Amino acid sequence: MPVLNGRRIPSLPARRSACLLCANYMTKSLHFFTARGMVFLVAAALLGGLNLAAKEREVPSALRAQMDTAIKKVKPALVRIRVVSTEFSEGRELKQQSVGSGAIITKDGYIITNHHVAGHAARMFCTLWNREEIEAELIGTDPLTDISIIKLIPEKPRTFAFVSFGDSDKVRVGDSVLAMGSPMALSQSVTLGILSNTEMVIPRFWGGSSFKLDGENVGGLVRWFAHDAAIYGGNSGGPLVNLKGDIIGINEISYGLSGAIPGNLAKSVADQLMAKGKIQRSWLGVDVQPLFKHASEPRGILVSGVIENSPADKGGLRAGDLMLRLNGQATDVRFDEQLPEFMALTSGLAIGQEVTALVKRDGQEMTLKLTPAEREEIFPKQKELKQWGLTARNISAIVAREMKRDSTDGVMVASVRPGGPVGDAKPALEPRDVLIEVNGTAITNLAVLIEYTRQLTAGKTEPVPVIATFERRAARFLTVVKVGIQDLKDPGLEVTKAWLPVETQVISRDIAKQLGESALKGFYITRVFANSTAEKAGLKPGDFITAVDEEKLTATGAEFEDELTSLIRQYDVGKTVGLSVVRGQTKLKLPVELARSPRQRREMKKYRNNEFEFTVRDVSFFDAAEQQLKEEQHGVLVEEVKSGSWAELGSLGVGDLILEINSHATDKVDEVRATMEQIAATKPSVVTIKVLRGIHTAFLELEPNWKN
Repeated sequence: MPVLNGRRIPSLPARRSACLLCANYMTKSLHFFTARGMVFLVAAALLGGLNLAAKEREVPSALRAQMDTAIKKVKPALVRIRVVSTEFSEGRELKQQSVGSGAIITKDGYIITNHHVAGHAARMFCTLWNREEIEAELIGTDPLTDISIIKLIPEKPRTFAFVSFGDSDKVRVGDSVLAMGSPMALSQSVTLGILSNTEMVIPRFWGGSSFKLDGENVGGLVRWFAHDAAIYGGNSGGPLVNLKGDIIGINEISYGLSGAIPGNLAKSVADQLMAKGKIQRSWLGVDVQPLFKHASEPRGILVSGVIENSPADKGGLRAGDLMLRLNGQATDVRFDEQLPEFMALTSGLAIGQEVTALVKRDGQEMTLKLTPAEREEIFPKQKELKQWGLTARNISAIVAREMKRDSTDGVMVASVRPGGPVGDAKPALEPRDVLIEVNGTAITNLAVLIEYTRQLTAGKTEPVPVIATFERRAARFLTVVKVGIQDLKDPGLEVTKAWLPVETQVISRDIAKQLGESALKGFYITRVFANSTAEKAGLKPGDFITAVDEEKLTATGAEFEDELTSLIRQYDVGKTVGLSVVRGQTKLKLPVELARSPRQRREMKKYRNNEFEFTVRDVSFFDAAEQQLKEEQHGVLVEEVKSGSWAELGSLGVGDLILEINSHATDKVDEVRATMEQIAATKPSVVTIKVLRGIHTAFLELEPNWKN
């Protein structure tokens, strides 16, 4: 069973099972986080499996020479991949930054890595052996084998050093291997080990069938090469190479022993992804398991289930059948290690071309004819719809069957933003609800919903109420949803009052007693605002105000903290009042002109940017005073940065004073709005923000993905 920080955890959910993988070191937090979740290691690793591999070992000179040759050959093709990936939670698309490894496998810059490294990338940047950084794009990805292909996008056409695949079918237990990559987001590294097992599978009692990426059971098709070369978070996607410098595997997991996807399987997937951008596999719709331990029939594989209306069902296959041969090939599976061979056979059948299956049922052999269908993705890509406050996806045929739906029409809610439009609806929508109609218009898929929403909200500044029809299990519901993004409203100005330009605290009974002045009542001045009428009148921090125009103050505790403010507000702006002040042993009478009260923070104009998900407001008098900003200092104050946003990813923080955006000065919120609207129109690959943090100035680079 996997372990998280020394604690045992239960079975893994569909997307989060990527946590078993060794890769994706989260550079921002310096913890073992992947773009899909945390990195889990099994108990064997904690008991020293990895430590043994990492210990120094004697390397014979002949082996050393072979290693040097292999390293020299592979190193120029190694890349560190910095990935900005997308995750979806609580109705929002979240961005996370992580790091994995990869290898260039063609001269024009195609790179092989893991799906859990790059499969959900919004943007990627690859660091080459010479520290050069080049952006890359996702070409295709396959969660079933955990393989992705990305391609370098150099500014000018060029060729790259690359490494080739060896024949992984020829490797033997005991062969020396090198694991290469960028562990812990560090520079390139190499570890030495031996091949320990060429057909490692996840035991069923470990929950082998729950090791899934995007709903796909990776162990269903992959039998890992186990080896003891140390790999850590960030190694995922890096090559496992032989002493000739050829790729024989792609490092992926750690179960005490490290695990690599066999090179021949990885190469076949990579070739298809480079040629077509996707993988086409056949599907029969049959669940199978190894024969019972004491089965009387030593041949075949046990059919444990058949999905309704699948090719297997239409061909007459039934649960409990023994499948002896498929398409002329024997299907003998007695052990878990043989299951991936059967998966490879069924997924490699010609789509739409009839095949025969020799089956034994109730002691009788029979021949069935099956027509494989194309295998579709289980979980189509998720999208955020800000106007609805949800994330949603299309419904695949297999999910429709699991939900016992007659068709794939509709949009399935994946997550809901608390307090958002669908979250506030009554009844509120929930994950796994299926939206089927809006205002009587059929919503057959996500593209229809997106276009309908665009038309519905175009030119609108206020949310638009609609009747949404959705299904939850076998029931159908109606609800009203206010669709749209509410602009921040100008809070307006409060009534201007007279103001004494100081900050104070109440003189409590305890303070008065300790000062030896038990009868002292009123307010202690903690601050006098610079260049104010109070400063000009001679008030100083440390003064005690005991009366206003001879009216004695009575404050003796926190419950009276508004007494002075309330008294001052009774006067007109510009009126001069006489303050009774105690300064040390001296009692003073100071005339002070009352100023116009400055605008409060809550009165300042705000702007919220929905693409980068940050909110700014104009700087108030009290902000400037609190941060001791110079009078000539310009800028707008960051009030909110959403977690998982492009702004947060670029390190923009609450309290930052934005001075410039893409070299445009930002004295006021309206200037930020105009600049951000221009950025949305031109869609630059990098947005530079100059900020002031305390006494330090910093330039932040935000790297959005405008393709979505």
